[in-house]
Amino acid sequence: MKTNEEKQRQSAYIPHELLKELSKAGHQLLIGIPREHDEHERRVALTPEAVDILTGYGHRILIETGAGLGINYSDNHYSESGAEIVQTAAEVYQADMILKIQPPIVEEVSLMRPRTTLFSMLELNAISPEAYAMMITKRINAIAYELIADERNSLPVMTVISEIEGTVAVTIAAELLGNTQGGKGILLGGIPGVSPTEVVIIGAGNAGTVAARAALALGACVKVFDDDINKLRDIQLDLGQGLFTSTFHPNVLQNAFLTADVIIGAMRYLNTHSRYVIAEDLIRIMKKGATIIDLRMSQGGCFETTCCLSPSDPPVFEQYGVLHYCKPHLSNRVARTTSMALSNIFVPLLTRIGDLGNIQMMIKNNEGFKRGVYMYAGKPVNEYVSAHFNMHSSNIDIFLAAF
Repeated sequence: MKTNEEKQRQSAYIPHELLKELSKAGHQLLIGIPREHDEHERRVALTPEAVDILTGYGHRILIETGAGLGINYSDNHYSESGAEIVQTAAEVYQADMILKIQPPIVEEVSLMRPRTTLFSMLELNAISPEAYAMMITKRINAIAYELIADERNSLPVMTVISEIEGTVAVTIAAELLGNTQGGKGILLGGIPGVSPTEVVIIGAGNAGTVAARAALALGACVKVFDDDINKLRDIQLDLGQGLFTSTFHPNVLQNAFLTADVIIGAMRYLNTHSRYVIAEDLIRIMKKGATIIDLRMSQGGCFETTCCLSPSDPPVFEQYGVLHYCKPHLSNRVARTTSMALSNIFVPLLTRIGDLGNIQMMIKNNEGFKRGVYMYAGKPVNEYVSAHFNMHSSNIDIFLAAF
């Protein structure tokens, strides 16, 4: 009879092909990835490499033709990875589980089957009351990427998007300060004998930390403001004593705005009960030719001059002599990197769902995943989201007890 040590030694030499076959023992998922209705949206939830892994586990992936063109992946790339390419959105939305980036519009919800499970970003301003009501009628399970937590109680999707956009914000600032973009013609950073550029960051979360690190690396003088002293302590420990940090003390904040060359808004508003924005009076005292970059346009904006913009307003404009850059979804500028980062999160999540058998079991067995659910079988179950639509929120555990 073989000992446990002998069995483990033998299993170490199982061929890779056999391991793939053994992995197909779980429940098969039918996943649909539609092409986004917004032509400016380039990100995709799964790359061909991720599709290859999931189909290796026995799951079926339906992809609408052209869905990957924004990240320079053709239909052939996906089909060679095991995906099934379909020609219309109606075919994709017949899947049990839909993975998309932007929140659904009415036309997309109308194509979904009853009790479909929908994964997407949570941008409440982009979800119409009609679409939300239709999701309720169709008893949709809706999960927001940004609200899903991991075993460390962090938000992996929120973290990776913030990291990417924090880095992108600094590269955009460097472009806007140059002569070719109509800026003052100054270098983001500093050289010997020339005063360094002053960068002010509002918010010491993930995006603010990454932006501060990138700006410091270029030689800029960086100041970070936040109302959470623990976040300020963490960013100081992470980036060193060369970083200036402060709470929102009026005089300190005013002096920082007076001399700033770049202001980056990185406050977090998602799933919070309070909301603060930078007053227009502070924008008015800034230097002519300075730049503001708002990373929170999809959450309503960080500044009084940016939080009331409509879709018809230009995303880049000048006010009080200050250039405002308000394009949402800066991670679209590096859509392929973003899609790869998202795939790294979604693949283990989806394989776990397949192992457990269905979405209900995943919600029951994973507290972090349950936090991402804002609608369960058509029942609003997240207070933050429900309040936006002036609706009552129920406790999801009441409905889970029925299964």
